[in-house]
Amino acid sequence: MLTIEGLRVQNVTLDLEIRPGEIVCLAGPSGSGKSLLLRAVADLIPHQGRVLLNGEDCAGMPAHIWRRRVSLLPAESRWWADLVGEHFPQPVSEEMAALGFGPEVMQWQVARCSTGERQRLAILRLLAQAPSALLLDEPTASLDHESIGRVEEMIDRYRRLHRAPVLWVSHDPDQMRRVADRRLEINGGRVEEVRR
Repeated sequence: MLTIEGLRVQNVTLDLEIRPGEIVCLAGPSGSGKSLLLRAVADLIPHQGRVLLNGEDCAGMPAHIWRRRVSLLPAESRWWADLVGEHFPQPVSEEMAALGFGPEVMQWQVARCSTGERQRLAILRLLAQAPSALLLDEPTASLDHESIGRVEEMIDRYRRLHRAPVLWVSHDPDQMRRVADRRLEINGGRVEEVRR
């Protein structure tokens, strides 16, 4: 269970419980604070309020441990080594195949990868760390239709298998209808549930 109590960033306050294995999608206009809320839940920026994972408070845990357990996939991921394989602590060949990659991808230069390839690889890298909760900032924004379907299936499998709560930012209403158990929208600084 991911519990967010009075989390305040800019002019937006979020109170939310995400059950194990549940996907909650968050939408809102550009600049409304969606990405900042995710960064605050990941304890990457100062914020008011509390965030708890299965009753453990973020404030009582070293930051690097919290970020490993409550992991953020930013809209644009960072790469620190030249080769793709240097970013993976262990083989993930089955997952790579599920996202359309062969084993040779581990020898690729990151610089030769397209934006979409880097995004799919960033998702694999995140899941390879086995986080307990996922924070996804438009994880499929730069992907083609086929890749979007593959990523949605992979995240769905992961959250079911690991019972991971997921907070997923998306601008795509069709995607939110496909993946979300609940949908929220930021309107004028208020976070409101969207009824189906």
